[in-house]
Amino acid sequence: MPRKSKEEIAKIYQGIQDHICTELEISDGFGKFIEDKWERPGGGGGRTRIFKNGNIIEKGGVAFSAVHGPTPQKILDRLKLEPADFFATGVSIVLHPKSPMVPIIHMNIRYFEMDNGVHWFGGGVDLTPHYIDLKDARYFHERVKEVCDDFDPEAYQKFKTWADDYFYIKHRNETRGIGGIFYDHLKAESDEHFESILNFSLDIGKLFPKVYSHFMQKNSQLTYGEQEVNWQKLRRGRYVEFNLVWDAGTKFGLDTNGRTESILMSMPPEASWEYMNEPEIGSKEKATLDYLKKGIDWINS
Repeated sequence: MPRKSKEEIAKIYQGIQDHICTELEISDGFGKFIEDKWERPGGGGGRTRIFKNGNIIEKGGVAFSAVHGPTPQKILDRLKLEPADFFATGVSIVLHPKSPMVPIIHMNIRYFEMDNGVHWFGGGVDLTPHYIDLKDARYFHERVKEVCDDFDPEAYQKFKTWADDYFYIKHRNETRGIGGIFYDHLKAESDEHFESILNFSLDIGKLFPKVYSHFMQKNSQLTYGEQEVNWQKLRRGRYVEFNLVWDAGTKFGLDTNGRTESILMSMPPEASWEYMNEPEIGSKEKATLDYLKKGIDWINS
């Protein structure tokens, strides 16, 4: 069976976007996605769906894009590639909840190919709690590991380590959250392997609403006050720092003349920065900071 074409992959990813949006609307129970279709002047386009002021989700986005054209010189130089036209499609998601007890979540699945035959898959899913709960961390990583194990028994540990290294705020010496998995430049060795990687990316997409709906329903019931809201805004500030300084997807989108509003949909509605903020020893805020390290075995913690 021949591998799916780039057009077929884009269509399938559109279906994943539809599925995720439907499930999130059901779980929130109030908010609705607003769709913004757009075209890229250099070729292609997408549909960005934005969620505002729901019962649980304060702001979020589920974006699909399929863009093409001459590969920008910045990309060619960075990846040491020969000039050729490119095609890139994918789904990217970031959700910021109202409650500081519900975590921020991010997911991305993408496919890239060039006219000269170069191609790869990338993606992942990661969780950024404002307050780290070990049971929640275990639940998230167990579900992600199950998907990885169906693809490759060695994938979870490899992709988890990759996520720990990738979602790392170097100038703060802390991880963005509790990680998850991250992978990039996965190249198919055969048509069968190509389909296997594609199906793995789709399984991540299908897992996303299941896992996040669990946290939406469970954690939105927890009480919180002004202290927790203030801490949430500080942690959102860290999220902004990572996305603007280190995130490769943000850089790729801007370097390929992508749509700025869609690229920056990951920004939270409100964020704060406080000079030399130091949580009190013994506080739950300090406990969270102490867990923002690479290499933690969340399943067995």
